[in-house]
Amino acid sequence: MARGRGVRRFAVLLLTLALVGGGIYTAVSFLQRSETLVTERCTADVGTQSAELATDQAGNAALITALAVRRGLPPRAASIALATAMQESKLRNIVHGDQAGPDSRGLFQQRPSQGWGTEAQVMDPYYATNAFYDALVKIPAYESLEITDAAQRVQRSAYPRAYAQHEDMGRSFASGLTGQTPESVRCTLRAPQEAGLPSTVESGLAAAYGPLGTVTEGDTLVVEASGSQAWSVAQWAVANAKELAVTRVDVSGRSWQRQDADGWQESDAADGQVRITVAPAGTGT
Repeated sequence: MARGRGVRRFAVLLLTLALVGGGIYTAVSFLQRSETLVTERCTADVGTQSAELATDQAGNAALITALAVRRGLPPRAASIALATAMQESKLRNIVHGDQAGPDSRGLFQQRPSQGWGTEAQVMDPYYATNAFYDALVKIPAYESLEITDAAQRVQRSAYPRAYAQHEDMGRSFASGLTGQTPESVRCTLRAPQEAGLPSTVESGLAAAYGPLGTVTEGDTLVVEASGSQAWSVAQWAVANAKELAVTRVDVSGRSWQRQDADGWQESDAADGQVRITVAPAGTGT
């Protein structure tokens, strides 16, 4: 009898340990899957080079690059602009300056006192970016200059070599966001908390690229584009996916899906168009 009770106690102990172990495993697995642990970020992988930005920085990078595409400027111009904005404002539209420029404002820390425009104008990312490009294209052979040298000729900073530390980031995101390197930009994001609107995506694209041929199909905006422009638009959508509640982007046989951490995957996406799908009504309710 004593031996039987011992066997039963041992069996109960094993069962208890199994339940405890299973509970711990379940808890750990849940935490690993929990979206609260997802670090939201965007990356640009070009060859062996990789760069990373926060989602708000990526959205500003996409705007700066799209305006270069709209103006017909080379990717080099976008690289210079991105490195400059990263050094000046960390790619954020800040409303304050520093000791060297107390009245500096915006993405490029442009100074109204130095003729860049009014405070309201330099705080407008579209105006500020175009003002930067207006100055850049006046520099003879700017494309052949080192990025930091070209940036300095525009900005006339007290720290002329500081832009160099952001050259790799500028090149990587410019290459992806101009569409020169397809499927290089991807973002890791949590599930959207609100529904998206194709009309909002359309307005954002028009402001950045100018008029584009678009058709709305339910929760999807279909954009007429091909070649590098298609990839530029597609990766603009990925970079803005958090703000616009984009859940899927399809272009040229590839697809980016918000819930897929592995990035771009093969799909049946047709050439000649970009399909940008947003979270449907009822999301987050």
